[in-house]
Amino acid sequence: MKGLSKSRYTLFSQCPKALWLRIYKPEEAEVDEALQARFEKGNEVGDLAMQLFGDFKEVTTHKEDGSLDLNKMTELTRQYMDEGVENICEASFIGDGGYCAVDILHKEKGGWAIYEVKSSSFPEFEGHEAKLEKYAPDIAYQKWLMTQCGINVTGTYLVCLNSDYVREGELDIQQLFVINDLHEMVENELLKVPARVSQAMKVINNEAEPDIDLSEHCMKPYRCAFFDYCKRKHGVPTPSVFDVYGGKGRGGFTFAKKLACYQAGQITFEDLRGQSIGTIQNMQIEAALTGREHINPAGIRSFLDKLSYPLYFLDFETMQDAIPQYDGAKVYAQITFQYSLHIKAASEREKSQTCLDSSEREQTRPKVKESETAPYQHKEFLAPSDGSDPRRPLAEQLCRDIPMNVCTLAYNKMFECGRIRELAELYPDLREHLLNIADHIVDLIDPFRAGDYYVPAMGGSFSIKSVLPALFPNDPELDYHNLDERCQNGGHAMTIFPRIKDMPAAEAAACREALLRYCELDTWAMVKVWQKLKEVAE
Repeated sequence: MKGLSKSRYTLFSQCPKALWLRIYKPEEAEVDEALQARFEKGNEVGDLAMQLFGDFKEVTTHKEDGSLDLNKMTELTRQYMDEGVENICEASFIGDGGYCAVDILHKEKGGWAIYEVKSSSFPEFEGHEAKLEKYAPDIAYQKWLMTQCGINVTGTYLVCLNSDYVREGELDIQQLFVINDLHEMVENELLKVPARVSQAMKVINNEAEPDIDLSEHCMKPYRCAFFDYCKRKHGVPTPSVFDVYGGKGRGGFTFAKKLACYQAGQITFEDLRGQSIGTIQNMQIEAALTGREHINPAGIRSFLDKLSYPLYFLDFETMQDAIPQYDGAKVYAQITFQYSLHIKAASEREKSQTCLDSSEREQTRPKVKESETAPYQHKEFLAPSDGSDPRRPLAEQLCRDIPMNVCTLAYNKMFECGRIRELAELYPDLREHLLNIADHIVDLIDPFRAGDYYVPAMGGSFSIKSVLPALFPNDPELDYHNLDERCQNGGHAMTIFPRIKDMPAAEAAACREALLRYCELDTWAMVKVWQKLKEVAE
């Protein structure tokens, strides 16, 4: 179909070139597995929202080849409207070369109201109209097209998830969803629709690629799937200003700052050399240009001196349900279902080190040799794949596996600490032990984020998936790509686990084994990183 749909219209509203590429060069789109998973959850949310106003009719119809039968869907829509059906889901309209499907078309006095369903959660919008505005073009296009078809649209609403809702017993969809009246925003957008439709149709029917430079629309309101293509098209090299570490908070090197550099002609690392854009950023650029590592042994030793034996290396895997499945869970709650734990007891030489103060330890610190260290113990937990709530059994075993008052290492510890504190809130009888674990977690990312250890191959990222191959480039045992292809990253783990209960026994067993080996590599990777820190601290 070489016409407009609401998704194509909103894509055009962000960037005309993005619409053209979606039609003429769809293969250039960046595949985002996390976004795809989000779409799947959105479908679940949409299906559930159909019940919001009681009985409904859905018009979705497919042809033999699996594609949507738009003509049949529009016929059914008209039929149901004529019959007085109060709620029509995926109500379809074709007019002026365009098409739209309304998530929920609700009959009201004097006309019909549009209810657009999104899988986003309500607190995202509270007090922030700008975050609601990104949905207005979508709904405005639907109202415009329906009006062209002679339908009186009496209301325009956004339905989203209420993240204040906590499930207790049966799911209450009236509490699960929040309805936002977008009348004013949609009316403002409606004025722009006719001109945009005309311009969008010209883009669709023109085989010449639009010449549009990189701008803020590349990331606003969504990251464009064609951003990397457009960078190449405009001759942006790799690495470039867009690959510089962004950082956190207001002082970070934001996309807006990177864009300003790009527009000023400061694009390559050579262009950026010597610019005052941030300590970590300048370090990254200098390392890339010279090929030299940056190591601050004193800073690394300061970090290592915070640790005490035995060491517990911890990593969690979680799944996120848009629709809460378990009592006490909110929308998009991180449900922890798995962990891996490597435990390092102290060797005799390492024990002797802990008896010294920092100055004495500095003078007598031994070189690390694997033969001198005590062996590592590995423990793990993977919840049953029967759909039951995994959190209580995981919390109980975690308390058995990690004693109180021991030093635990996590990589980017906010995630693990957050999950542990959530478990402590759920299970008061385990609260003291769980909070003690969380309070004794040290973050292994700290020396990298502080700039005490940087290798050019990290490419401006301090995630363990970037740090590990940079520090151990030729170790196949530390290469995640050598794992079972069923689970090679956290996204795989998040999506695979909830599906296992519906798999044949052999495939379910293979997936569980893949999950175990993936999570085990995460904590072994932490062990290897810690060992490398000890080595370079000398």
